[in-house]
Amino acid sequence: MDIATVLGIIGGFGLILVSIVFGGPLGIFINIPSMVIVFGGTIASGLINYPLSDMLGIIGPIKNAFFNKDADPGGLIEQIIEFATIARREGILALEGKVDDSGDEFLQKSIQLAIDGTAPELIKDILTTEVAFMEDRHAKGQAILEALGGAAPAFGMIGTLIGLVQMLAGMDDPSAIGAGMATALLTTLYGSIASNVVFLPLAGILKVRTASELLVREVTIEGILSIQSGDNPRAVEQKLKAFLSPSQRELMEAGKE
Repeated sequence: MDIATVLGIIGGFGLILVSIVFGGPLGIFINIPSMVIVFGGTIASGLINYPLSDMLGIIGPIKNAFFNKDADPGGLIEQIIEFATIARREGILALEGKVDDSGDEFLQKSIQLAIDGTAPELIKDILTTEVAFMEDRHAKGQAILEALGGAAPAFGMIGTLIGLVQMLAGMDDPSAIGAGMATALLTTLYGSIASNVVFLPLAGILKVRTASELLVREVTIEGILSIQSGDNPRAVEQKLKAFLSPSQRELMEAGKE
């Protein structure tokens, strides 16, 4: 589980809740019509923009935002170097027994293609195509969350206008003014919270996850092609380290020590 994402969302809602509690009773900030307008309207907007299957499909990416294991490019490079050493010493067929031990489905598939004697150009085409479609799937989830993040404040404003109309229409009835004003203000509040504490931050973390996964898969492709071509393990290491940032290289070196 990604602790930072969980702490961020809990912290965001927590700070809002604390400010509400210290400023007055919590009950005055609960308004069912406002919730219906904002959350119902946001979901309806999403269904208009995207098919139902795509809307339901964002459950997977959202789960990844919380539970996906952080990519470890340094660890992957060390694993590929180990494979390169074995292939250099015993031949690439010696990696067959190592395929299931890698724990990475994409790496397993890449190694198997190399073991099967697939041409390097074809290996690269197959793997880059898979990466491209993965990126498209992730981008769709991000786009949906960003669309919901944009719709929530808009429906908050719609609710505000509805509340103002109700308030102005009931000026002759003082008891109706408070309800209209509550709907007017709370829908804007709900829309802003939903957008800035939930939808947009989730879209942001999915972008980060996608970039990290792309890096790992690019390292995998380059590493497998290097192994297949019989490159020296030290040369493979230097080639793959070029994908890492200076801080990631330092962590990798520290891990060796």
